[in-house]
Amino acid sequence: MGMSLHELTEAIRQHIDSDMEADVASGMAEHALGFFGFYERIIDNALEPTDRNLFYMFQDYDLLTTESEETTLWDGREWRIHYWRFKPELRDKVLSYMDSTKEVAEIDPFSDIYGEIGEMVWNRDDDMPANPNAFTNDRW
Repeated sequence: MGMSLHELTEAIRQHIDSDMEADVASGMAEHALGFFGFYERIIDNALEPTDRNLFYMFQDYDLLTTESEETTLWDGREWRIHYWRFKPELRDKVLSYMDSTKEVAEIDPFSDIYGEIGEMVWNRDDDMPANPNAFTNDRW
């Protein structure tokens, strides 16, 4: 799958806090991607406790998921290996989010309060006197 830095940054902003500064989200994304590299999943044992806490937070916000597999060791014991991976549908969500936020046209909800007379009411150019000094003592 492989997430790009830009895609993961947008996913973090979308899922965690849409008002988050891009630099903060980008730092979080870069930190997480540093573990994955070119792989789709990483082993949980590679994480320090603080990094694991970040991954748990990402899991709470539907960015990451866990999986595990069991294997039998040479001495007969069962061993469980835990992995972290990006949610498979995350890239599609991010791309649809990025497409939906391209350009939002701002609509003035009060633009047609006066209907047809709106232009006539607020146009003050016609109210100017022909002689601006007509109503003052400065006629000369």
